[in-house]
Amino acid sequence: MTREQHVTQVFVEVADSLIDDFDLIDFLQQLSVRCMELLDVAAVGIMLADQHEVLQTMAASDEHTRLLELFATQHDQGPCVDCYKSGEPRTNINLSDPQITSGWPQFAPRAAETGFVTANAIPLRLRGRVIGVMGLFQTDPDPLSAQDIALAQALADVATIAILQQRTVAHSEVERVQLQHALTSRIVLEQVKGILAERWQVTVDEAFAAFRSYARAHHHQLAQLARQIADGTFETTQIPHPDRSRPQA
Repeated sequence: MTREQHVTQVFVEVADSLIDDFDLIDFLQQLSVRCMELLDVAAVGIMLADQHEVLQTMAASDEHTRLLELFATQHDQGPCVDCYKSGEPRTNINLSDPQITSGWPQFAPRAAETGFVTANAIPLRLRGRVIGVMGLFQTDPDPLSAQDIALAQALADVATIAILQQRTVAHSEVERVQLQHALTSRIVLEQVKGILAERWQVTVDEAFAAFRSYARAHHHQLAQLARQIADGTFETTQIPHPDRSRPQA
């Protein structure tokens, strides 16, 4: 499959996702993985702002990215935080350059420990309104091309439109409450991922892949199924144990 065909496939997937029972977390998770594949970066994280204008991680292509993004948010620093505050993309950031990272004393060392040497932060925005950021992390110093950055912004714009399309009310305060509900659901999902990983003795990524595959196959929303597991009303033995000998879909 050529890259152009892959791009077309991703946008078709996005269009197919915009249905009545739209699952925001699943949509963003799928988008983060597709962005990683299309842009040939090591990891992708998608963050949305809560009602207090604080970025919260909603999806990540792998567990390392989630932890890094949460660390950046906790200390109110890093390229994604700066991108959200300015509303402008920050691209091809050399994380090993102390002059660039001097304002991120906690973030930069953690990024180095994780193996990331270059970062890009793309705003999720529409007509000047910024609702979050997509972070692209690289383990090599090669800069993203102008074409890659344009594609990243297009994907971020699609994500923004998809999110805002689900908010049919006019007042932003009500929209923030809706977003807070999604953020709360994400917290429960993170707890369940840890529970399943411990129960099955697999990685968190493997546990999430099995959980997500089951939810999709049985038409459950991720947040709803996670809450049922957390409150004990769903028996996890119904979910097929992850087969570590083959990759999860």
